[in-house]
This record gives sequence, structure tokens and C-alpha cells, in this order.
Amino acid sequence: MEEVPHDCPGADSAQAGRGASCQGCPNQRLCASGAGATPDTEEIKEKMKTVKHKILVLSGKGGVGKSTFSAHLAHGLAEDENTQIALLDIDICGPSIPKIMGLEGEQYVEDNLGVMSVGFLLSSPDDAVIWRGPKKNGMIKQFLRDVDWGEVDYLIVDTPPGTSDEHLSVVRYLATAHIDGAVIITTPQEVSLQDVRKEINFCRKVKLPIIGVVENMSGFICPKCKKESQIFPPTTGGAELMCQDLEVPLLGRVPLDPLIGKNCDKGQSFFIDAPDSPATLAYRSIIQRIQEFCNLHQSKEENLISS
Repeated sequence: MEEVPHDCPGADSAQAGRGASCQGCPNQRLCASGAGATPDTEEIKEKMKTVKHKILVLSGKGGVGKSTFSAHLAHGLAEDENTQIALLDIDICGPSIPKIMGLEGEQYVEDNLGVMSVGFLLSSPDDAVIWRGPKKNGMIKQFLRDVDWGEVDYLIVDTPPGTSDEHLSVVRYLATAHIDGAVIITTPQEVSLQDVRKEINFCRKVKLPIIGVVENMSGFICPKCKKESQIFPPTTGGAELMCQDLEVPLLGRVPLDPLIGKNCDKGQSFFIDAPDSPATLAYRSIIQRIQEFCNLHQSKEENLISS
């Protein structure tokens, strides 16, 4: 049996048969032809042709505000009524997106913002999802392959914490459909940054582009005196120093605001209640940078196809 190169991009990858490690491999021609791709990935690739941009939201640790960020990224992008947004929740065991988005039995927040989550399939929000890896993977495949996404400008995928089956599955299934990249959420303290470094390493190993890192809960600005306090002190330099060390972009910092939690519990957009909040302004700046990245990524893809 021929040995597979340790950095083989895989038969499902857009770089299959074309990467540097593919040179001299006996399967190079087969992979380059696309014949090595699985039927699942081919079906998903076809379904994803109507989805312009695909963004994964990751976190190394739970409780850092990843789902909250995913929800507000969707809300922010959907403020343009001419932009179609879809939010996919693949946190199979902890699907919080339906609650955060204020959805009870519905799948549309606005005419241009739709949501899909395993939470819609449970008889009660308190039901536990006790599934092994293969069943989780099957559900993710169904979400990508069988949901009628329609014409979508941005598909935002909210993932569970860590680097587990769900992450490997969604990257593998979307490999031929061109993921724009991942946004990684952290908090300032070292216990969170430690896991984010692993997340960045995961992205690089599976060749998932990194759009950038967001430092969430980055200080607290008192709404009365306007004084800033560090609730989670960045004892090792916070996300900024980590991003410099690992050469990844820091998209921005979102300060703590009690209204964010209250609005998530109510299923409402924080932007509406606090349009001038420092947190809202930070969100909007980060969203703009994500859009700029996606537009640049699209231009590069178009140039690659035309050449």
C-alpha cells in the first residue's frame, strides 16, 4: 500500500491533486479529476452553489460568547435588506441559537434571515441530545445537503467549543464548496487563550483560512461613569499579543455590556436597544472587517477560476 503524505489535502479538498505534497503521489491524477471525492461532498458542493460566503465561528472553550457573536454577526449582516443571511447551528448537544434568536417553532427572524438548528427538532428545549459521533456527523450532512438554503449571501455556521467531530465534519463536507474562513472567539484571560491557540493550530492543519480573532468580554465600561474595568484581566497580553505571536488578525474587542445577556435571553438584537453602546460600535467594526475579508476572498477565487 502506498503511504499517504502527512500533509495530503485529501480527496475532498479543492487542492486535491494540485498541492505541493501531491507531486509524485500515484493518486495525483485521480484526485485532480475529482473522482476521489465522495458522493456526499459532491451533493453538498452542488447545494452550496447558491451560497456565496461561508463563515465558521469557532471557540476553543465554552462560555466565551461564541453563539452570541454568531447571532449578532447574523443580525448585523441582515440589516442590509438586500443581503440574504442564513445561520446554521451545529452545536448539536447545546443548541442555544433558537433561544438567542427568539425563535419558537419558527425558522425566520426576518425575511432575509433564516436559521436552522437541531433545537427545532426537539420536543422540548430541555431535552438532552445524547448522540455518538456518527449520528452528529449525519445530522450535519443533512443540514448542508438537504436544507433548501436558496440564494444566500452569507451562511454563518455556529459550532460547538473545541475541535471535535462536528468541526471535522463541517470542514470536510464544505471542502469542495470553498469556505471563506473561520472567526475565532476568545476572552482575554490565559485559560481561554490557551485553547484558542489549539483552535488556530486546528485551522492550519485542516487548511481552514482564519479570518481573525475576536476578543469578547474585553473590559467593562460603566454606563454611568464611563470608567473601564478589567473583569477578565489579560495577564499574558490578551488576544492582541497572541495574534501577534501567531500572525493572525485581531478583528477587534467587544466589551462586556449587561444588555447583551438580557437581549439574548429575550431573543432580541442587542443593536436595536443599544445602538450607540461601545459594544455595538465594536461589533459593527468587526462585521465590516469580516465583510472586507469575504469580498477579497471572493475576488481571489474569481481570479483563480478565470486564470
